[in-house]
Amino acid sequence: MKTDTDSFYRMAQAAIDAFPEPFRKAAAQVVLQVVDWPPDDILDEMGIDDPLDLTGLYDGVPMTEKSLADPSPYPDTVWLFREPILDEWRERGDVALRDLVAHVTVHEFAHHFGWSDADIATIDRWWE
Repeated sequence: MKTDTDSFYRMAQAAIDAFPEPFRKAAAQVVLQVVDWPPDDILDEMGIDDPLDLTGLYDGVPMTEKSLADPSPYPDTVWLFREPILDEWRERGDVALRDLVAHVTVHEFAHHFGWSDADIATIDRWWE
């Protein structure tokens, strides 16, 4: 299994391509970024000391809060952080990397669609 940035991007894009309509169309408006580590400024802003604790991030205005009268100056972006995802995958040892990347991708896009972490937790049985 390849674990380079391009492979992660392809795994995440495959998860997005599997979204049902109208979610797939809405997801097409979001920039997908795969980088090795979360930037220090994001970690500082979120109060996270260990960069391994952040596997992904949605940066934008959720669809449920968007306004034509007040457009966002930046495109919505979903960030996947490769090294923290790889660390979790190795630690778990019970899940395929493709499935973990898809899980993080879906979770972050759920925020784009307007779901809170609490909303996601009500249907996401991943951590049980």
